[in-house]
Amino acid sequence: MNPTEFSKLQGPLDAEGEFAASRQTVYVYETAVRLWHWISALAIVVLCVTGYLIGSPPPSVPGDASDYFLMGYIRYAHFSAGYIVAAALCFRFYWALVGNRYARQIFFPPVFDRLWQWGLLYELKWYLFMVNTPKKYIGHNPMANAAMSSFLLVLIFMIWSGLALYSQGAGSDSWQAVLAGWLFFFFPNSQDLHTWHHLGMWSIVVFVVIHIYAAVREDILSRQSMISSIVSGERVFRDDFRH
Repeated sequence: MNPTEFSKLQGPLDAEGEFAASRQTVYVYETAVRLWHWISALAIVVLCVTGYLIGSPPPSVPGDASDYFLMGYIRYAHFSAGYIVAAALCFRFYWALVGNRYARQIFFPPVFDRLWQWGLLYELKWYLFMVNTPKKYIGHNPMANAAMSSFLLVLIFMIWSGLALYSQGAGSDSWQAVLAGWLFFFFPNSQDLHTWHHLGMWSIVVFVVIHIYAAVREDILSRQSMISSIVSGERVFRDDFRH
């Protein structure tokens, strides 16, 4: 290869003189979206741990209750984390309106689009190891889009049911009762709402496990960044490039 031919080629060369994998980078997740993700993730961890302890409390200890305020601290952490998740979600709704198009993706899945439906089926086959070649998406793939949209519905229910349950202690004239007290029309027995709220917690635990597994799997097998994307905001596609 003479210098003239070499100057016309593009892309980095590897040690053997062939073109190495090119790195195509696209900025996807804005700072506001990444902050919402990590703040919500940390708060949800606190909610799940404290929620489990509220549903299955530790053994009581003898002595004056004022000296052992453990359950009080657990409930305080649970309520505080719940308010953080609720406030963060309100901000996320706002950012879906003012952010880039990827910020709106999980709120408005194109469920009636035939190409999206085909992609959903293809991604299901990919996750079940029924196809060998992954499809690449700048934002969420259709399966992830559907999963995140479903997770948002569960999260909204958890916030509203949590406010309704909190209103029982805050009083019928509290703002929590005004916002969420109507749920007791559908759940006259508050224990039923407690049960559904607890089941919602376990559905979130299952979602988080699958979410982490899918992110790690895609990062390795689909040759596109996942985990680092929600830190830096950039999606990197690692494709073999030849001139």
